[in-house]
Amino acid sequence: MTTFVSPPIALLLGLIVANLSGHPFLHLNHKATNILLQVSVVGLGFGMNVNSALSAGKEGFLFTVASILSTLILGTFLGKWLKIEKKTAHLISCGTAICGGSAIAAIAPVIKSEDKQTSIALGVIFILNSIALFLFPAVGHWLDLSQKEFGLWCAIAIHDTSSVVGAASKFGPEALQIATTVKLARVLWIIPVALITAVVFKNKSSRIKIPYFIGLFILAMVMNNYVSKTAIIAPYLVSIAKIGLTLTLFLIGAGLNRSILKSVGVKPLFQGILLWIFIAIATLLTILYFN
Repeated sequence: MTTFVSPPIALLLGLIVANLSGHPFLHLNHKATNILLQVSVVGLGFGMNVNSALSAGKEGFLFTVASILSTLILGTFLGKWLKIEKKTAHLISCGTAICGGSAIAAIAPVIKSEDKQTSIALGVIFILNSIALFLFPAVGHWLDLSQKEFGLWCAIAIHDTSSVVGAASKFGPEALQIATTVKLARVLWIIPVALITAVVFKNKSSRIKIPYFIGLFILAMVMNNYVSKTAIIAPYLVSIAKIGLTLTLFLIGAGLNRSILKSVGVKPLFQGILLWIFIAIATLLTILYFN
């Protein structure tokens, strides 16, 4: 399947289906993509090297901290400047800063956002994710980035894990390993950001969703490196995981119909674009300067 349909093409096909025939199970789409993405990421762990992953994680740590803090601060100011609802602006900022839809899903109950506010934030993030999947590999090749540079860049500057993995897999195997490791380390920042959010929005009763699947990803990576018998099935698991990722992106595209795109609004989309441009350019310049 992945031989004939790349992740960007799968997303495009999903968009075509959504806007021509519609998605008959749209109400189940978000849950299905979330589960399928997590399973696919765990499967990719069977193709990762522990030492390389640790090295990438250490290198991406400072980028992660600086980019998350600066994006959240800038997002707050942009939200006030554009007069966007505080909760909507915060969800867009968190989605841009950490890991797209997953961050929004985790933060939304903490701030007790309304369905419309959550939907607008998700719409903004998914639109920009769709663009990133096509744009980033093209820019990476145009700038002649190394696989290491591209892996770091897309892990920090692309919102959703699905689009990060999709863009990196198109660029190369080393980029995929670096991007996946750095992005999953970034996902863990949902927890401290959610705790801070609960204090800022004065909500102490909300439960915070912890991304437990990252532990399974680490376990898969450890098994791939230290359990010899895993080598027999690891290539098959990685192949299945890549197919799962392609299907995930198709379903994400299939969930972006006209009504969702229209409901986003100009100001929230403008906030998302400005934040995205900031994090993409700042991260790229930092990576090129220090490398």
